[in-house]
Amino acid sequence: MSETTLHVFARAPVPGQAKTRLISALGAHGAAELHARLVRHTLENALSANIGRVTLWCAPDIHHPFFEQCAHEFGITLRAQQGADLGQRMAHALAFCMHDSKCALLIGTDCPMLDPAVLRCAADALKKDAAVVFVPAEDGGYALIGVRERVPAIFDGIAWGSDTVMAHTRNLLRSQSLDWHELSPLADIDTPNDVQRLHQTHPDLLNGLINLEMTP
Repeated sequence: MSETTLHVFARAPVPGQAKTRLISALGAHGAAELHARLVRHTLENALSANIGRVTLWCAPDIHHPFFEQCAHEFGITLRAQQGADLGQRMAHALAFCMHDSKCALLIGTDCPMLDPAVLRCAADALKKDAAVVFVPAEDGGYALIGVRERVPAIFDGIAWGSDTVMAHTRNLLRSQSLDWHELSPLADIDTPNDVQRLHQTHPDLLNGLINLEMTP
């Protein structure tokens, strides 16, 4: 059994369906391309953290050419997300990976500041005494969740995408008398204002995207 595994959730970079809140700033193709770059950036960080095996959980399935390219380039496993909403999909993925690992971290691809050092800190928290670990997002959600040995029932009844996700999750943890650990909050890239911040921190992720706005 592996000590820790790392799991990345991502949607296919389909124009008009990926990073839709950024279309007003980057156009449909630009937003989809940024999403693809964020996925690759996240996989690079995940592998550089050297925590354990990395799996990319894909939506709507594993067959998009971008996912197949990622599997080939990064040497990772692809699995399809399963569930009616984000909570069900996360619960399924974490329950699945608990069959062959003691600890598991699950991250999305919207937080480029989730670097190898942060991922290693989260893994270390689980190896110590935390049942659950989080990296809260500044918008009220979270960018990372990690669990040890079992998956707590903390995904039901949450308004995913709202600014109450982390607060509601804390209440669920308290109701189950579970100990958890939180690292410092980080910013997601979700809105046009976030793109301005990304330009300051990771300008390489935006190179040339403005030209894609005019792509038909």
